[in-house]
Amino acid sequence: MSDLSLAAAISFPPAQGAPRQLFILLHGVGGSPQDMVPLAATLQRAFAEAAVFIPPGFAGFDGGRPGRQWFSVTAVSDENRPGRVAQAMPALLALVRGAQEHFGVLPPDTALVGFSQGGIMALEACAAADGLAGRVIAFSARYATLPSRPPLLTTIHLLHGAADTVVPAEHSRVAMARLSELAGDATLDIASTVGHALHPSLVGRAIVRLQTCIPLRTWKRALGTVPAMEPEGRRQPH
Repeated sequence: MSDLSLAAAISFPPAQGAPRQLFILLHGVGGSPQDMVPLAATLQRAFAEAAVFIPPGFAGFDGGRPGRQWFSVTAVSDENRPGRVAQAMPALLALVRGAQEHFGVLPPDTALVGFSQGGIMALEACAAADGLAGRVIAFSARYATLPSRPPLLTTIHLLHGAADTVVPAEHSRVAMARLSELAGDATLDIASTVGHALHPSLVGRAIVRLQTCIPLRTWKRALGTVPAMEPEGRRQPH
């Protein structure tokens, strides 16, 4: 991870000792790492041994006000969004791996948490590199391109407000349907009166999912229906 990324990011170490978990929070378009600080505090109350890393978007917001973005939304469309995400993806993959190395936390113990555009990047990162993180928590987000294969090493948690007019909740419903069709490990929670926001009800539900959902791959491994696997081709020790 570059010195520039470290200098511009906000980091929170665990209360004591070395981190055993890592949350990487990706803000929405036109936002900043500061926007995600309340969520970071909530996560650390629930997971005392976790470190939290909040990087800024890769470019200045081109929407006419201060802020950062992961990719441009000027004249963005369903047709050109995948290309813009793909262009930003190598830098994000390098950033995540650099943060894991910096904090000494392995990919299975990492969670990518994104809001809106940050959620798009989190979903697409683990589609591009399955096992980059053990969990993805995507608030008010969508896939740029629906997956064609299931995530084998990442559990996806989709959280959305039913009243979201910026990124309609139908995107999460469609994503959940596709992941279910592929037998991917995913959950979906939709809050009936919530709009496009990191609403406390959705954050609370995300905490419950993180604390109570045992990944499907863990169940399958325990039942002996799949071989033990680790990300990036590493084998479990025998």
